[in-house]
Amino acid sequence: MGDTITRERRSWNMSRIKGRDTGPELRLRSLLHRAGFRFRLHAKELSGKPDIILPKYRAAIFVHGCFWHRHEGCRNATMPSTRTEFWKSKFDSNVDRDERNRAALKAAGWTVFTVWECELKSDAPGVVEKLSCDIREAG
Repeated sequence: MGDTITRERRSWNMSRIKGRDTGPELRLRSLLHRAGFRFRLHAKELSGKPDIILPKYRAAIFVHGCFWHRHEGCRNATMPSTRTEFWKSKFDSNVDRDERNRAALKAAGWTVFTVWECELKSDAPGVVEKLSCDIREAG
């Protein structure tokens, strides 16, 4: 089935998708703060500008949307039915960039965590509890 709205309207819709301060990111920040963590946001000096960094633990956290970052096995990581070559290229470049950023941060001595949007929706307290343990263990 093709798109049900015009190309211009689809372009306008897509241009409104935020890259920072998203709902899942705000939720995770709130829960981490309640768990006693203090952090910085979008550190420009670090590769990939992680969504959250905890300098005390040298931990970087990326909050990824399942659709854009291709969460493997997730029902939200669907492929659009139109312009599939464009989307495949776009998604592949996102995943490649994510891997490069992770590798650069690890090489610089940071521990890198990825939190997926669907995980936060289904069990945010559980995600934060596990993340808290992992951060303290790594630090």
